[in-house]
Amino acid sequence: MKAVVMAGGEGSRLRPLTINRPKPMVPLVDRPVMAHTVELLKMHGITEIIITVQYLANVIQDYFGDGSAYGVQITYSVEESPLGTAGSVRNAHALLDEPFLVISGDALTDFNLTDVINYHMSKGALATLTLKRVENPLEYGVIITDESGRVRQFLEKPSWGEVFSDTVNTGIYVLDPRIFEYVEAGKNVDWSKDVFPQLLQQDESIFGYIADGYWTDIGTIDAYMRATADYLQNRVRIPRLGINIGDEIWVDGEHEIAPDARLYGPIFLGHGVKIKGGVVVNGPTVIRDYNIVDTSAHIDRSIIWRNSYIGERAELRGAIVTR
Repeated sequence: MKAVVMAGGEGSRLRPLTINRPKPMVPLVDRPVMAHTVELLKMHGITEIIITVQYLANVIQDYFGDGSAYGVQITYSVEESPLGTAGSVRNAHALLDEPFLVISGDALTDFNLTDVINYHMSKGALATLTLKRVENPLEYGVIITDESGRVRQFLEKPSWGEVFSDTVNTGIYVLDPRIFEYVEAGKNVDWSKDVFPQLLQQDESIFGYIADGYWTDIGTIDAYMRATADYLQNRVRIPRLGINIGDEIWVDGEHEIAPDARLYGPIFLGHGVKIKGGVVVNGPTVIRDYNIVDTSAHIDRSIIWRNSYIGERAELRGAIVTR
């Protein structure tokens, strides 16, 4: 089975992190969010991947190339202008002649995609939506299914008065190519707002699979901070990076930690990090490659991207440092 990774979003709610990079390229610990998605696909035997790109497309293309570094084959589908979630996939329809999986490049999940695919095939569905039970469904598309798993009602981003279910749409789908009959070519079309409601009206076979595991949409600064903390605290089942040197401190490559520095995990330190005397670091914190944290600085629950200098006695709390 092929997968389509939707990666054309600008990520306006993540600004200023997305001024110079598309949302899927925001780093989660030591690699872009979308790299975790590609690795998840490979884990489930999906090695033919189509990535839809539009905003700062070259950043994604330059990083992933042909996919060989990840053991997959990547093809790019370029949008000249934004086409929406469904329109962007429709733009790649010539490459999709059998059932395929659609997944967002800016979400973090450890779902068992093999189970989702098998469920779709067993139902003979036109579309299978991967669902997740959440405590607060207001930011998502809420879905209700019947006893057979068939979707019966769909509402995108409801108010509390409209909430009728705690199962939400995660943006992970398995689709039959016939679905393109419902997506007009060259138009801005959205799966949740346009296509799926139409499928319900036409009584098409659209099913919902309620998945177990971790999933979050990294669409805001708060969500980005939370996803990073969840990763460091082992709430998402993806391979750990680096080597554990004790006390929930993970390092990737050479590093220097002064004897009197105090580090309280979970913490990730990248290659070339220097932690000087008197420094205090409280997790969950990420300090990526080639950062210097100078004498007596205090860092608490923060994310520091590459090549930064944190000065003497500086204090960071809940901060993101990009330069």
